Amino acid sequence: MSKRALERRLAEVRGFEDPQVELEQYPTPADLAAHLVHLADVHGDVAGRTVVDLGAGTGVLALGAATRDPARVVAVDVDEAALDRARENERRVAPAVGVDWVRGDATRPPLCPAGRGADAGVTVLMNPPFGAQRGNEHADRAFLDAAASLSDVSYSIHNEGSREFVEAFAGDAGGEVTHAFRAELPLERQFAFQQEQRRVLDAEVFRVKWPPSPTSDGGSRGER
Repeated sequence: MSKRALERRLAEVRGFEDPQVELEQYPTPADLAAHLVHLADVHGDVAGRTVVDLGAGTGVLALGAATRDPARVVAVDVDEAALDRARENERRVAPAVGVDWVRGDATRPPLCPAGRGADAGVTVLMNPPFGAQRGNEHADRAFLDAAASLSDVSYSIHNEGSREFVEAFAGDAGGEVTHAFRAELPLERQFAFQQEQRRVLDAEVFRVKWPPSPTSDGGSRGER
């Protein structure tokens, strides 16, 4: 399936019915999701591997990965309503591989995926909260920590200006940012405090190779 065909398929994914601002529930657009999944597939990070979507929301990244012949796809989100919508979206997209939808804290995922450190490997795809809401600052740090503990490689979307932080975080964990590119996140008005009907946020996407085994020091990585 071409990237364009995947984008058309992911355009069937519906967003949040009642988004929660404290969870920063903004949808990942189909074109960006398709590009990220296609990039991961080109680098051999999807087919035959376990793919985990942390903070899956309504499932666009997990469902995209599920069309690219993974061994397994697991999607974790704390919001049951979002997971219900994701299950509906799975019926719309109808990927060849089914998705395991797991309710839980994506920053402390209740998972031990088969393949961690083995030949098959584990890939994390995620669009974590940017930490824009008061009391939720630097939320993406906890998601990166979870990705480092679960995966051999991760792809994640962050707000513009995050490269220094992500590179420092990965380096402290023994990992490496291998690819980075800019992206745009068009956001439609969802909440009362938003004054514009549509706003485009500048974002950055990173591919990180993590070391073969998770760190055990329990300390924070990277300063921000």
